[in-house]
Amino acid sequence: MTSRALAALVATLVAWGCTTGEAAEETPRVQTAEVTRGDLTITAEATGTIEPVRSVEVKSKASGEILRLHADVGDVVAPGALLATVDPRDVRNQFEQAVADLEVARARVEIADAQLDRSEELLAAGVVTQQEHESRRLESANAQATLVKAETNHELSQLRLSDVTIRAPLAGTILSKSVEEGQVIQSASGNVSGGTTLFVMANLDQMRVRTLVDETDMGDITAGLTATVRVEAFPDRMFRGVVEKIEPQAVVQQNVTMFPVIVSLENRTGLLKPGMNAEVEVLIDQASDVVLVPNNAVVQATDVGPAALALGLDPEALDLQALVRSARGGRGPGGPGGQAGQSAARGAQGAPQGAPREAGSSPAGPAGAGAADPRARMDSLRARVERGEITQDSMRALMARFREQAGGGAFPGGRPGGRPGAAGGGAAAEGVAARDTRAAVVFVLGPDSIPVPRVVRIGLNDWDHTQVVEGLEEGETLAVVGAAQLQARQQEWLNVMRSRMGGGPFGGGGPGGGPRGGGPR
Repeated sequence: MTSRALAALVATLVAWGCTTGEAAEETPRVQTAEVTRGDLTITAEATGTIEPVRSVEVKSKASGEILRLHADVGDVVAPGALLATVDPRDVRNQFEQAVADLEVARARVEIADAQLDRSEELLAAGVVTQQEHESRRLESANAQATLVKAETNHELSQLRLSDVTIRAPLAGTILSKSVEEGQVIQSASGNVSGGTTLFVMANLDQMRVRTLVDETDMGDITAGLTATVRVEAFPDRMFRGVVEKIEPQAVVQQNVTMFPVIVSLENRTGLLKPGMNAEVEVLIDQASDVVLVPNNAVVQATDVGPAALALGLDPEALDLQALVRSARGGRGPGGPGGQAGQSAARGAQGAPQGAPREAGSSPAGPAGAGAADPRARMDSLRARVERGEITQDSMRALMARFREQAGGGAFPGGRPGGRPGAAGGGAAAEGVAARDTRAAVVFVLGPDSIPVPRVVRIGLNDWDHTQVVEGLEEGETLAVVGAAQLQARQQEWLNVMRSRMGGGPFGGGGPGGGPRGGGPR
């Protein structure tokens, strides 16, 4: 190849490379996602151990040698079933002695009563003195007391004689056995240590799972929620349970605060065994046949500017203030996805609206003070302080004004008076009125493949998808803004805002500017 031909080839490659680079710069690559419809389920996951609701330690009230065991581990017994027999010789001897004492006491009572009767007759005849008669009455009373004591000892000896046969206190399964035949045991009632445990038994028809749930999920879990339990022994089978209670004392494990949650479940089939490891999913909320979008396609109101930069849009051509005001105030002009989205993409027809507001106005100004969520107001003001749009003093002044305007009908995260319907249509709107919804922004690809910001209302969300209550329809295409892209544009957006304010984040000319201390502290 000649030098001239080689130079021409190099020039061609350079020109092709420049053309490709310019095209890449002019048309940034945008990831997209389609709006779909489906079911959304919100669950809290935890692991725990299966245990019986009630377990009982079976002990003997009698001390002595175990003569015979009538049950073994795993046996299912009925209430009152014979479990073990203890050597009865000691208690039988006590019983026989008590019987003899009772007979003597009864004889003494008979003799004392007869002597008292004769003493009364002799006293009436003047044969005995009053003092001798009173002595007979005292002997009769002592005989009665001795009889009562002998009867009590007899009853106790009868009970002790029955205690040598240990019976099941309830219907259940023998979980463990701690003694063998020929072993000498200690009485549970006559020993300081509590006596010897013979068996541990429990009713396995009712089981429960003790789990530890992270404190971040405790605000959504209440008693009565449905739970799904899985065990490794039956991986393809689900066991239905119910959240029984939430214990109040937190447990800290590896610097993570968790709360014990008890889930009860039926075990009529007997498949669940105590000690099994279980995976529990507590159903917190669900929505069927709703409009769904990926989480990374939803942008919060405070991140609209950086998201626009990440998608290659010119913030100067967008009415960002109208868009953010619509997102923070609940509804924009014409509702979410209506005039708000069109106004935000006016382009050259409207003057650049990127400059911050004056201190006297707010994203939910006097006209919208009654429609803005107070929590959203606070978050909005904090975000503006972090971006350097307003000072701390200005934020305090605005919060004081919001408090004065409170009571104008603020709605907590819901929609201001309007129909409880939804652009999602049909079942998508079912139950939405009972849930809290909030405003957010998505970038919809128009016919010219240019992302257009639109205000929507979102509801439930899990790790992957978010429910859109109003503002989108199935089949529309959205631009996806990754977290890394958004973070990379945060500083660039902050620099743009600082340049518009004429200096640093607290420089002159900014909204709410003027001398510090101009507003109430």
